[in-house]
Amino acid sequence: MEQLSYRIVMRKEPEGGYTVMVPSLPGCVTYGDTVEEAIEKAREAIELYIESLKAHGEEIPKEIYQRELYLKF
Repeated sequence: MEQLSYRIVMRKEPEGGYTVMVPSLPGCVTYGDTVEEAIEKAREAIELYIESLKAHGEEIPKEIYQRELYLKF
């Protein structure tokens, strides 16, 4: 079984909790009340996303290389 690795982007929400997005898997977004919960939910969301792709005979995306840019204002 091939091991896949995906980068997640986590955003702290003003009302509390964390939204997590997986840039390489369009539409793969989840939420958790804590950082730990958000990461676990992201793992589950990725697994379900991949299972759905397999069930529909679709190609499984590989991680997209992205350059990160940090700006100070």
